[in-house]
Amino acid sequence: MNANTGIQGPDLSNQDFYINRELSLLQFNLRVLEQAMDEHHPLMERLNFLLIFSSNMDEFFEIRVAGLKNRLETGTGRPGPDGMLAEEVLAEVARVTHDAVQRQYHILQNILLPALAEEGVHFLRREDWTPAQTEWVKKYFRDQIYPVLTPIALDPAHPFPRLVNKSLNFIVSLDGKDAFGRSTGLAIVPAPRSLPRLMRLPEEICEDGNDNFIFLSSMIHAHVSDLFPGMKATGCYQFRVTRNADLEVDEDVEDLASALKGELLSRRYGDEVRLEVADNCPRDLIEYLLEQFELTEQDAYEVNGPVNLARMFTSVNRPRLHYPPFSPKLPAAVKKHESIFEAIDQGDILLHHPFESFSPVVNLLAEAARDPKVLAIKQTLYRTGTNSEILDHLETAARNGKEVTAVVELRARFDEESNIEGARRLQEAGAMVVYGVVGYKTHAKMLLVVRRDGEGIKRYAHVGTGNYHTKTTKIYTDYGLMTAEKGLCQDVHKIFQELTGMGKAARLKQLKHSPFTLHPSLVQWIDFETEQALAGKPARIIAKFNSLTEEQIMRALYRASQAGVQIDLIVRGICCLRPGIPGLSENIRVRSVIGRFLEHTRIYHFHHAGEDLVYCSSADWMDRNLFNRVETAFPVNEPALKAQVLEQGLEYYLRDNGQAWELHGDGIYRRVQRAEHEAPFLAQQALLEALSGGA
Repeated sequence: MNANTGIQGPDLSNQDFYINRELSLLQFNLRVLEQAMDEHHPLMERLNFLLIFSSNMDEFFEIRVAGLKNRLETGTGRPGPDGMLAEEVLAEVARVTHDAVQRQYHILQNILLPALAEEGVHFLRREDWTPAQTEWVKKYFRDQIYPVLTPIALDPAHPFPRLVNKSLNFIVSLDGKDAFGRSTGLAIVPAPRSLPRLMRLPEEICEDGNDNFIFLSSMIHAHVSDLFPGMKATGCYQFRVTRNADLEVDEDVEDLASALKGELLSRRYGDEVRLEVADNCPRDLIEYLLEQFELTEQDAYEVNGPVNLARMFTSVNRPRLHYPPFSPKLPAAVKKHESIFEAIDQGDILLHHPFESFSPVVNLLAEAARDPKVLAIKQTLYRTGTNSEILDHLETAARNGKEVTAVVELRARFDEESNIEGARRLQEAGAMVVYGVVGYKTHAKMLLVVRRDGEGIKRYAHVGTGNYHTKTTKIYTDYGLMTAEKGLCQDVHKIFQELTGMGKAARLKQLKHSPFTLHPSLVQWIDFETEQALAGKPARIIAKFNSLTEEQIMRALYRASQAGVQIDLIVRGICCLRPGIPGLSENIRVRSVIGRFLEHTRIYHFHHAGEDLVYCSSADWMDRNLFNRVETAFPVNEPALKAQVLEQGLEYYLRDNGQAWELHGDGIYRRVQRAEHEAPFLAQQALLEALSGGA
């Protein structure tokens, strides 16, 4: 019996009802890999998905696998609701990942590269070089590569070097003696990090109309003996090691920025977690490398191709091999007015990126920076990028005498360095820069402009689900709301006061925020749907986010399902809940949509006795977002905008029958199969056509 609802049902603490977090994330990466086989995508985009898989797996090993290994070695940490021990998860990760990597290289070598060659795009092997190309490589090696190479012989005076995380290296077997009479037989050659991993050959030494690329690794292979005069390289094999890249910064420091700078170097030389090596490398050399890195056979990945696929990103001027370009639309409310303030004064403006332009947000800052009526600007910055228009306008505003406050989250993973640089720029311009609250990442996306309005003061706010990063707004799906509504703007103001000052948690009128009201509100809303269903009344939940791991919410969803609430979850990545279990979750459906754009919108919809609560948020349904971060969820109240979010933000994704995957009770995602009579419907394509005029 469930104490919360009185429903007779299974014990919700049963470990079989939950999916392991790391294995669920691995399933997401497998769905990304499968996009390389999806002919909905143009050929070069399929190659890019293959490379994105590599990049995702790099981070998976750097953070998730590294964390599991640390738990195993230290005996710290506790299992999640699934109950799996670290060693069990690591074994399953190795099993799944070895198969996935083998499939990845099969797709590359046997499907994508031959198909690209038919289109005139060639990635040339050494045996395919023409005499002219061979001569060009020889000159390029002599002039550009040789001067920056540092071969390292392995002997008592030259121990195995400390190699940078994910750097391309070669282990070389040698025959003969050098000038000092040494014959150790082995050397390491790190590839120069300053050189591109892929080089386009000049047109004059290629067939007309073809795009020909050559790997840096191939050029080094071809001339590796030149690095050891008088000796012969009998073997040359590429490899790279992946290291723990999670930063550990003591929160009890006087200067977080300085402490973080000190930790950034350690990311390059953290503990080893994975070895990738060419599959033609002799077994004794693989064992030697594993011994040097203190890794096991389980940690070795032998690959049939370049070990650093993430560095293969390139472009060719062949439109049919890429997605067609599109122009994000400006909402009509923005186009009608010269001033963005005038546009917002007429009513809330909802932006759906990347289908609609992010420029209104940039223009709001640009106009605020030069408007003499603007007194203050406050903004959270989680990821902005190094060359940021956002930072440019904040700098201008500060230099123009506005009170500019930037809450910069330095600990945004892999963006720490650019965030430190952005904070420095703003401080030099005269802005007030703070780093949020110790122990809580500031992940909320908020912008507040305070402007003189006649004899009084008026606030304008932007709240969103995504970062203030103009590049990602073109490839991530996100919602942003621009508003002058007094209650919501007052709430944003209060949260900024929380972040920069001290005091009790703010009492907010419209926003829900972590770590205070968001989690209890979500549980309360789910429980209300449960009560409605038990009373025989309509009850419905639809939610879209990136990940679901928080146990209390999963239990609340299970109770709602048992009561008869129809629940649809659109989850891009991790989902630890098991749908479709009889007597527990048969009323829950979970789907994931993978397409041209990275799904990033977070939308929560509850029927709520006909009120139709609709919130957009910066927060996923994860422990870290709900308890250890500053997050916001903002309501969409205006009826037309609410209807737009319900249709385009949720219903489109529930209708998708071309790029959607469904999670089954066994923890495996399977592609949604379109019925014979059913017309194809792709949510992202439909949004392109509806909001930007197609692509």
